[in-house]
Amino acid sequence: MKRALISVYNKEGIIEFSKELEMLGWEIISTGGTYKTLKDAGIKVSEVEDITKFPEILDGRVKTLHPFIHGGLLYKRDNKEHIQTIEDMDISPIDMVINNLYPFEETIMKENVSGEEILENIDIGGPSMIRAAAKNYQYLTVLIDPMDYNKVLEELKDLGTTSLKTREYLAAKVFNYTAYYDSLIAKYFNRLQGVDFPEILTLGYKKQQGLRYGENPHQKASFYREVEDTRGTIANGKQLHGKELSFNNINDANGALDALKEFQEPTIVAVKHANPCGIGSGEDILEAYIKAYECDSISIFGGIVAANREINLEIARKINEIFIEVLMAPSFSEDALKLLTSKKNIRLIEIEDILFNNYSELDIKKVTGGLLLQEKDTTLLLDDMEIVTNTSPNEKEMEDLLFAWKAAKNIKSNGVIIAKDKATIGIGLGEVNRVWAVENAISRAGDKVAGSVLASDGFFPFKDSIELLAKAGVRAIIQPGGSIRDKEVIEEANDNNISMVFTGIRHFKH
Repeated sequence: MKRALISVYNKEGIIEFSKELEMLGWEIISTGGTYKTLKDAGIKVSEVEDITKFPEILDGRVKTLHPFIHGGLLYKRDNKEHIQTIEDMDISPIDMVINNLYPFEETIMKENVSGEEILENIDIGGPSMIRAAAKNYQYLTVLIDPMDYNKVLEELKDLGTTSLKTREYLAAKVFNYTAYYDSLIAKYFNRLQGVDFPEILTLGYKKQQGLRYGENPHQKASFYREVEDTRGTIANGKQLHGKELSFNNINDANGALDALKEFQEPTIVAVKHANPCGIGSGEDILEAYIKAYECDSISIFGGIVAANREINLEIARKINEIFIEVLMAPSFSEDALKLLTSKKNIRLIEIEDILFNNYSELDIKKVTGGLLLQEKDTTLLLDDMEIVTNTSPNEKEMEDLLFAWKAAKNIKSNGVIIAKDKATIGIGLGEVNRVWAVENAISRAGDKVAGSVLASDGFFPFKDSIELLAKAGVRAIIQPGGSIRDKEVIEEANDNNISMVFTGIRHFKH
């Protein structure tokens, strides 16, 4: 008679599965709560301690950690010495393990959870048992996911056993599962110790969705979700309309949300190819949209738009005048939703707490052969911001400088933002030298540039950029400072009656 050991925290489908096993002639052994569940359902089941001849101890911390369990799991069915050993020791085979682990992930996500509760939800016997079964997959079956129950039952009914291919698939699932489980535990202890950069880094992510392709159609791709508080992120967005998000949609949406979180007033961020093509703040969200749109009315077409206020019918009408790939907002009014869903190709994403910022998250960049890991750039300004020119910015200019600085923090380096009236009017970004970024920003601002302000994500290494800005009519500049030629840059600003603010902090973004 084949024998299955069943011990599951998630009891979804386990009664039905066990009844089917029983009908197929399997003997069932179980532990604790699972034993009670199966017995109450009328299933013939034995307790593990009947096999081990040893009771559960230490409040259930030790129950399956026993040679009569692990010997029955790990012996090779075609090894004469192994067979002789288990016969001599009166160890019975275990041919199937159905187990899933204590809910450590759910526990650490609870509010105000105690350290004691977290520790008690670190499973020890379960991972040992399923890893043992998975290691010996050539001979036995291990199940951790109720979604696989039917597949296994079908093979048992058709073949009398499970296929090697299925057992290998299930074993791989176990090792992915236990590695993920242990990564969460490691992360918890690293945080407990205040360690952001451990000597050995383990990362745990869950697949949220498969993607049709990556950045290009010939590249395969998937989207994985972090086990964190994901409020205010695209991972936590609720799609209300449109086809599935693509790789580029998700990447661009993330960039739009990062920029949006800098602003508390009604703001729109429009993104194209992972970079803002327009940012506007206003008295209401319609005014903000018009400002963002007018920054670059060409590039916004087919772009990503993020709003930090509800999308009402008025702004929905304006957005509906052009094609937008993705529109994200904390909410949509009923009439706005009705209008926007009349277009089948727009994707509408509702993101509650859209301005929530999880500053504890680390920034990860993959390089060939390794990972770069850093703290997120969450500091906008330092306390020692300094006006370094003879002329000081007036109140309106300072307001625009701070707006532009927030925008410049979220564009690719080398990057500059020209702004006026809390709207981007010229964006120069991703250049290999700052002069080209300045030239592009001035060109894109056109005849609006006079009386504007500029923010630069890094310092000006030469005065040439200041000369260009003076000729264009820019009246104030905010930049990190720190160049060996700061004195020349400041003198050029003074010669042209331009006010300049040093922040003492840069915001490179590559």
